[in-house]
Amino acid sequence: MEAEAVLGILALCQSGQARLLSSDALEYEAGRNPHPLRKAHTEEVLARAAQVIRVNPEIEQRAQAFNQAGLKPLDALHLASAVQASADYFCTCDDQLLRRARSLHTGSPKVVTPVELIGEIGS
Repeated sequence: MEAEAVLGILALCQSGQARLLSSDALEYEAGRNPHPLRKAHTEEVLARAAQVIRVNPEIEQRAQAFNQAGLKPLDALHLASAVQASADYFCTCDDQLLRRARSLHTGSPKVVTPVELIGEIGS
């Protein structure tokens, strides 16, 4: 169900009904994928992003605060980038990140799973 939701979200982005954002953190993480096909697919998807959020001092400071509050460093950078971009949603398949991000971040962006996101924007 989650994989279908991700495909639905990507279709909404491709049709212009939603905007995909990328970040330095996402590009870094994609580049570290040891599986060549998955890496290529991820990089292809990220190349379609409407905007790439570049790390800056404000993002670094926010990420450090998220890290000190319990997020792993790279997860903190992902969330800080989404906050900086004024994203409406921060979507993750990582259950641990989802729980921790929801517990410490209640503002915008809304932290959601792919299934929750497709339910909100796909109707």
